[in-house]
Amino acid sequence: MNFFEHQAKARRQSRWLIVAFLFAALAVILAVDLLVLMVLGFATPVTYEGGQILSPNAHYRGFNFFSLEFISQNAKVLMWTSLATASLVGLASVYKVSSLRGGGGQVARSLGGVLVDADTQDPLRRRLRNVVEEIAIASGVPVPEIYVLEQESAINAFAAGYSESDAAVAVTQGCLEKLSRSELQGVIAHEFSHVFNGDMRINIRLMGVLFGVLVIAMIGRRVMSSMRYSRSSRNDNGGAAIFIGLGLIAIGYVGLFFARWIKAALSRQREYLADASAVQYTRDPDSIAGALKKIAAYSAGSYLHADTEEVGHMLFGQGAKAFLFSTHPPITDRIQRIDPQFKEVELKYLAKKLHEETAKQLRQAREEAQADQSGDGKSAGGLGAVLNPGNIIDQIGHPHLDGILGAAIRVAELHPL
Repeated sequence: MNFFEHQAKARRQSRWLIVAFLFAALAVILAVDLLVLMVLGFATPVTYEGGQILSPNAHYRGFNFFSLEFISQNAKVLMWTSLATASLVGLASVYKVSSLRGGGGQVARSLGGVLVDADTQDPLRRRLRNVVEEIAIASGVPVPEIYVLEQESAINAFAAGYSESDAAVAVTQGCLEKLSRSELQGVIAHEFSHVFNGDMRINIRLMGVLFGVLVIAMIGRRVMSSMRYSRSSRNDNGGAAIFIGLGLIAIGYVGLFFARWIKAALSRQREYLADASAVQYTRDPDSIAGALKKIAAYSAGSYLHADTEEVGHMLFGQGAKAFLFSTHPPITDRIQRIDPQFKEVELKYLAKKLHEETAKQLRQAREEAQADQSGDGKSAGGLGAVLNPGNIIDQIGHPHLDGILGAAIRVAELHPL
């Protein structure tokens, strides 16, 4: 299967999951209707066939208040209940969506992101900006704001925002330091796919509906809380109110469970789609496969210290431990879809290599810190000798090998691309 077929398959499955999500929301509305129907059946006398009047207690003797006759008698009540429930879920969803439409930059800053300036002189951030601009051209998406999560050592990234115009891309410090340029391209291409395919907008809307379903449970809890201090809780009306409260809590939380489960399944399919799209943008399967392999091998993985509850579906890798509601497929499954020849034994070698590179970086940083604290004046003396006017005049036209190598190193640091 080629990567275009992977994309088509992921899109088909995404559409079915969106339909399933909408049916779950509709099921919540119908469940509220059934709850109201039960309350009406138990709390009010009804006229049975032949004009016989039955008391509420007669239901225990076999009266079926789910019969078509009883439903038709209360059709208007059920219609208004459906409209009220749908309106409640809809208004709560709109409120939640509006609160999440603050722009990708706001999301990145809330997680500790620092904006990367266009004229940054930091080599790693300069490379990041260049890669983002390249992928923006390849995907036909405007260049978004770029942020770095300086306090996060894990390898991860995310794209946030409601539309292309307010999108932002953020990467962790670990992503900058641990990935090569080509691997960084794969990660950024993956995030641009989320922007291009409208995944951010889809997820924000689904989060809005989830909140709308949760509001039903919140209302049930409020009913239960108010009845605790009400005198009427001891009479029949109080019993009906308690029944309604418990029913709303059950409907809300059960509906929330299944809606979150479907949303997580949808998010996993969008991750497969983004992986396949990243290969399309970069024309290099090894770029994103290499980044995924490093996440699988790296001890810190992709888990972040920040709270990722609302941005988990936007991340490149799983942001926190999850089971039923995991927003990302297993990392090895993602790798094998891109690189069918991949074997998990490769991760042991890669983990050892990453450990050695990290130890080397720590050792170099420690040596530099000790040199700065020694105060022996050697560095200053060497600098003074280099800046001595007589030495500078003598060196004109007679470059030394150490000077040439030093210049090459400085150029490489300034232009690592």
